[in-house]
Parts: sequence; structure tokens; C-alpha cells
Amino acid sequence: MTTFHTIASSSSGNASLLVSGETRLLIDMGVSCRRLCQTLASLGLTPGDLTAVLITHEHSDHISGLATYIKKYATPIICSPGTSRQLSYRLAGVDSLLRSAPLGTSLPVGAITVTLLPTSHDCGQGTAYHLATPDGAVGILTDTGYILEETGRRLLGSDLLVLESNHDAELLRAGPYPYALKQRVLGDFGHLSNAAAAQYAAASARAGTHTILLAHLSQENNRPQLALETASAALEEAGWTGRLAVAPRDSLSEACILEKTPCRE
Repeated sequence: MTTFHTIASSSSGNASLLVSGETRLLIDMGVSCRRLCQTLASLGLTPGDLTAVLITHEHSDHISGLATYIKKYATPIICSPGTSRQLSYRLAGVDSLLRSAPLGTSLPVGAITVTLLPTSHDCGQGTAYHLATPDGAVGILTDTGYILEETGRRLLGSDLLVLESNHDAELLRAGPYPYALKQRVLGDFGHLSNAAAAQYAAASARAGTHTILLAHLSQENNRPQLALETASAALEEAGWTGRLAVAPRDSLSEACILEKTPCRE
């Protein structure tokens, strides 16, 4: 059995945990080291149990706890070459932990095959992840202005899809953000809207996805119910009957479980 939890998921902080047997991957560390340790303890784990940390990009809501963490723990950090350079610039002592891999390549990490895929975001070299476990595939796609063809094709039909549904475009346009920031979020190097997420969710559902977790919702420019309604409408049209949920903003999610169905003789 493989389990996936989000620890935090919003524009203020992001972290999640994938556990497959003895392989435990933390994806991003946008929470404090103390909070991470407390959350791991609630799941019966310690930082020493982590196999690797995967970083999507260097923005603070994805790495804010990393500076303290690397002073205490020597967990390998997997990321793209561009993100590796950014982390090296920002974090003293991180270089010996970095394990960069070119986008488009796959590498074995314990029982999981990790594939790094490109995103379109205003950062060094943003990364989406396809994580192939013995019980099925997990796709993680956040922080991208639009979905690149290579990435969309590879993540399509993942058993579990963790998908950015950052903002409602009309809420954003009418909201308090300065004009330049609104244009950034709406642009090709910003974030996925509810409508864009719903369109891709429906396509992935048609390809076999059975669980979709909407992630990285903006507190100012979105509402969980809005994101759910937008995705639900597209998924209903696609005839989908799987599980749809919104990742909690600032608390541990329920476990998403991947488990192979026994073969019938």
C-alpha cells in the first residue's frame, strides 16, 4: 500500500509526503522544520526515515523550512539543475545534499521511480513530478502558468493527480492585488486557474485517473467550494465517478491510498 498526504497546500506554504513501503519522499518543504517534525511524528515517522526531499522550485512557500532542516539532517535533495543552482545560492551547506537530474529524466529512489518534468513558472527551473510506485502512479503538478505538452502527456491518467487550482480568474481580477501581480498570476509563468485545472482534470480522468486532489489554492483569489464546483462540472461531463477533494490549506490531509487490486483467477 502507498499513501499520500499533504502537510500544507497554499500560496503560503507547501509540503506533502508520499510513503511506499520503506520509501518515504517529502515533496517541498514550505513549512517550518519544527512543524514538519511534529507532523512526521503524528504519522509515526522521523526526518531520519525520509529517503529524499523533492523540491519543485525555490520560491519561499516551497523551501522556507529547508535552511533549518539541512543543519540537522542529511537527507538527499532531488531537484532540477536550475533549482539546484538557486538552492546553492540561497542555502549555505546545501551543496553536498543536492542530487540534480535533467528535466525529462527518471531515476530510482528506493521503490519509487521519480521523473522530473518541466513547468512554466517564474523561477529557476520549475518541476512537476511523476512518481511511479508499486501501487500506481502519482502526478504532482503545481506552480505553472499553463501545462506544457510533455508534462501534460506524462501525467495524464496518473492514479492520483495532485493538481494546482490556484485562483478563480474573476475573483483575482476584482481582488486587492496590484495590477502587475494580477498579470503575473494570470500569465504563462504564473499559476493555473480553476478553469484550466478543471479542463486538465477531465482529460486525466478520461485517461484513468481515479483520485484528484486540488492544490495550492490562493487564500485571496479562490475558495475551496469554487474550485470544487468548477472541477466537478468538468468531471461530471466526462462521466467520471472517482474521488475529488481540495488539499487543506494549513493542516495534514487525510491519506490518499493507492493499492493494487488483487488479480482475479
